[in-house]
Amino acid sequence: MRLIPPALAAPLADAVLALHAGIALFAVAMLVAVLVGGPMGWRWVRHAWLRRLHLALLAVVALQAWLGRLCPLTVWEQALRSHAGQSPYAGSFVEYWLSRLLFFEAPWWSFVAAYSLAVGLTLLAWWRWPPHRRP
Repeated sequence: MRLIPPALAAPLADAVLALHAGIALFAVAMLVAVLVGGPMGWRWVRHAWLRRLHLALLAVVALQAWLGRLCPLTVWEQALRSHAGQSPYAGSFVEYWLSRLLFFEAPWWSFVAAYSLAVGLTLLAWWRWPPHRRP
């Protein structure tokens, strides 16, 4: 963090939080899209590269939860906020609203269960509506 000026750390932390929210949105929206689009015959939800990316993302998130580790994006954002002289999750408009959408208080086991369920549903959808193989 020494190379980043403190004045730049806060906007970078906001950018990391926005990226984190975007990744979380992709993870949830893609699962819903496959579960809805698979039975409806939406071809785009069966693209192999998209499904592999989604499964890998969910597997990493679930593994981190099982190991009791924070997401590296959370760690990075908090380090940037500290470097900027801010306390975590108190700061700019962007940071405030995105963190309220992304983070909430719940027992740790509930996150492990939710992430594990998401991986299980993704694997079930993979089996039921497999990705298209390239010809």
